[in-house]
Amino acid sequence: MSDPKNYRLGFWLAVGAAAGFSAKAVLVKLAYAVPNPALQGTAVDAVTLLALRMLFAAPAFGIAALHTRGANTLGLKHWLALVGVGLAGYYGASILDFWGLAYISAGLERLILFTYPSLTLLIGVIFLRKRLSRRDWLALLLTYVGIAVAFAHDLHLAADSTAIWTGTALVFLSSLAYAIYLAGGGELIGRLGGGRFTALAMAIATVATLTHYLLSRPWAEIFNQPWQIYVLALGMAVFSTVVPVFMQSAAIKHIGAGRASMIGMLGPVATIALSSWLLDEPLSFWQLAGAAIVIVGVALISKR
Repeated sequence: MSDPKNYRLGFWLAVGAAAGFSAKAVLVKLAYAVPNPALQGTAVDAVTLLALRMLFAAPAFGIAALHTRGANTLGLKHWLALVGVGLAGYYGASILDFWGLAYISAGLERLILFTYPSLTLLIGVIFLRKRLSRRDWLALLLTYVGIAVAFAHDLHLAADSTAIWTGTALVFLSSLAYAIYLAGGGELIGRLGGGRFTALAMAIATVATLTHYLLSRPWAEIFNQPWQIYVLALGMAVFSTVVPVFMQSAAIKHIGAGRASMIGMLGPVATIALSSWLLDEPLSFWQLAGAAIVIVGVALISKR
């Protein structure tokens, strides 16, 4: 039996990680609401905001990479795989998510992102010839029913239904990209360890994000943002990226991956609560019901 003190520590670390990850969507929405007088009042765009987040987070992951250097070396095949999953998980998933948040509520975004466990299962079925149990199929059904309930709520309230469809599609693609990252990263994590793998994947994503920024935006624009944007981007980097990543790793060490992932299901509820409090997003029975159904579905997938 594990030490009760270690268990309590692991529990609260997992809760903190879930809260940190959940706050990201709220911080993005707050950043989009900040006007920039230097740019005729337009808000910051997704590429610039993501570039700032990655720049602020890069030093911490660079230090982590230096402290987690291992003896295992990577061949060309493994480097190509690392580049692929790094681009999918920390660049592709992030930019699609940031784009999607320009169209939909933070609460709906978090629920759609919670499709990644079910998508990871489906990737295993399609590409790895894995079989699903009845419980897995029930979990998939519940996950998508819950999202449909929350989606219908937002669609009913929206003045522009096209925006809801667009944002939902972008965030769903973000979830798919993250599922690809999870499905493809297993062998690499075994070779490199979780800390080194995460640091290297984040470095690859940072290079990709900055390249995207340089090709699409004037370089000087990143230095010409309102101070609130830098504060929010720093908050995203520290409290919704670096800190929760390491808190989650520590929680897994103390209480195991299964329990940590179950506690992570607090994420959608935390996002809905934060978005209602800080963004004045409507909070209804149907949204909470959708969140509850999604959480049950993810719980069934996580339980082994």
